[in-house]
Amino acid sequence: MIENRWSDADAQTWVDELGPDASEADKVLAHRVYTSRIIGQNPDLVMHGGGNTSVKVTRPDLFGEPQRVLHVKGSGWDLDTIQAPGLPGVRLDPLLALRALPALSDEEMVNVQRQNLLDSTAPNPSVETLLHAFLPHTFVDHTHATPFLVLANMPNAEDVARQIFGGRLGIVPYIMPGFALAKAAAEVYDANPDVEGLLLLKHGHFAFGPDAKSSYDLIVSHTNEVADFLKMQETTSLQVRLPAQAPDGLARLRGALAPGDRDAAMPVLALRNGPDVMAFFERNDTADLATRGVGSPDHVIRTKAKPLVLTTDDLGSQDAITAKIDAFKADYEAYFTRQNARVGKDRTMLSPSPNLVWAEGFGLIGVGSSDKAAQVAADLGEQNLRVRAVGEDAGGFRPIEENDLFDMEYWSLEQAKLGKGKPAAFASRVVMVTGGGGAIGHAIAKAFAALGASVFLVDRDKDQLATALESLGGNHDGLALDVTDPDAAEQAMDQVTQRFGGLDILVSNAGAAMSGALVDLSDEQLRAAFELNFFSHQRFAKEAAALFARQGRGGQMLFNISKQAVNPGKNFGAYGMPKATTFFLMRQLALELGDQGVRVNGVNADRIRSGLLTDDFIAERAKARGTDEASYMAGNLLKREVEAHHVANAFTALARMERTTGHVVTVDGGNIEAALR
Repeated sequence: MIENRWSDADAQTWVDELGPDASEADKVLAHRVYTSRIIGQNPDLVMHGGGNTSVKVTRPDLFGEPQRVLHVKGSGWDLDTIQAPGLPGVRLDPLLALRALPALSDEEMVNVQRQNLLDSTAPNPSVETLLHAFLPHTFVDHTHATPFLVLANMPNAEDVARQIFGGRLGIVPYIMPGFALAKAAAEVYDANPDVEGLLLLKHGHFAFGPDAKSSYDLIVSHTNEVADFLKMQETTSLQVRLPAQAPDGLARLRGALAPGDRDAAMPVLALRNGPDVMAFFERNDTADLATRGVGSPDHVIRTKAKPLVLTTDDLGSQDAITAKIDAFKADYEAYFTRQNARVGKDRTMLSPSPNLVWAEGFGLIGVGSSDKAAQVAADLGEQNLRVRAVGEDAGGFRPIEENDLFDMEYWSLEQAKLGKGKPAAFASRVVMVTGGGGAIGHAIAKAFAALGASVFLVDRDKDQLATALESLGGNHDGLALDVTDPDAAEQAMDQVTQRFGGLDILVSNAGAAMSGALVDLSDEQLRAAFELNFFSHQRFAKEAAALFARQGRGGQMLFNISKQAVNPGKNFGAYGMPKATTFFLMRQLALELGDQGVRVNGVNADRIRSGLLTDDFIAERAKARGTDEASYMAGNLLKREVEAHHVANAFTALARMERTTGHVVTVDGGNIEAALR
């Protein structure tokens, strides 16, 4: 059931934040923003750009004359985070005049809407702007609520709707969004202006009212009436990830989904395997349901019309996975060929690869060019599982079929939702950083995240790890463990695979310095230094190499070594010796893994303020060098202190160097004694 989240106090807060001089129109718009957000924050009402809202107000034009304005959700905004700029104002009267036309192309519709924007720099108004305009109500809300998607896709949806609502909802036949749908919906409303809302068959739900609260209340109450009829008492379970039975299968799948070029980026995967998902795969009709389309037409641009269906046995074999993917692509290419011929052969085929995988007995897997895209596909995939299951059991799941699906998938206005900008440099890359909670590790993580990577942090300090992940924001993850534990590397690789599907770049960064003369150190102290500063790197590299091999796509290893590896410091042997061994490890791995497409490089940094170089430690090293602290930190050819972000930039630079391996970048401000020869 849907919770009614309206709060008089919260609604008033949105108005109060405008200040005492706010216009009445802006106060009404503030309520529109508020209810848009509480609608958008419930995934059982709308998800990921779905749905739209509007409000009609009166504002003065440049000459002070009143004009009617429609504020409607703009392209690129999600309801859950929308602000006033995400509801661009459009002059209403020119939109209403369009209703008299017998037809209007999409291009003409978009042009008229943009011509009548109050702000020419505002985003494009929703593709359903005219539907909002043609309805006379001040507030109009449109959702793709899970219960309504079940109802809308039933073969007898109109009869069931009458059974639930009587005559309180108008019934609109399926028509693609745009001018024709807006006219049809307005005609249905005009035939019975006492209705509280509209059911758009195969599509979703509209409700409306004179104020924000009344329209929102109807959205909630209508949805709950349908949920009660269908016995859908629980909310849809989303984003549940339990330990996977065989995470290796995800890595094999990830590699197989990448294009043929070994250097091509692999997609990011989002696994969902909660109880509701796994119960769905126990049904005996999943093969049939997989062919039926999508719960709401706009889902097709993010999930495709069909999922790739794999068995548990398939995930255990790279050849089996590849064969199923090849068959999926061939089927999609045939679908495109026949549909493109139907519409005039003027479309360009999108990627034929699947965006959603049903791995029976394993889970549902979203596939995307970034973690966000994969999560979106998985969220919509989970909602579709429930819509299919409940709908089929309640009388049938019968969504739009192939012709309509193609028209929606290749509709330019729908494709515009996905954006055409250049993706971030590391948008599809998964990067693991050990010691990710420390100063250098955190800086490395931020640098990769800023370039679009999905980052997985490993650090033994839970609080430090949580702080670092919070600062990164976005879709990142991590694991608290001690990298010196014998099974730490294996655990980390399993976790990153379950979270993102695999790994592209290992940044083996964890380390700690121990000072003291070698002759004074105990064997236990020296062995502990080697465990952290060498063996942990070796174990993580070994497990990463195995994961890369399962993916079959190469990868990268980047080691935080140290200038100590080539230029020992007094009383610093317990740190320098294992680092020198790690330096050799890097070169050896580059030699051994090159033919597998794995690049192995390192960074030699010096004197970075971090967990290694605390204030006390800096004071100690300065004293050992016979200088003051400031001179010690800037003791290089550039006479400038090197900071953590400089080291981080070296790692991202190495990651971009596609034909470089076995190389070390020095980040020390210039130190001839540590220069590699």
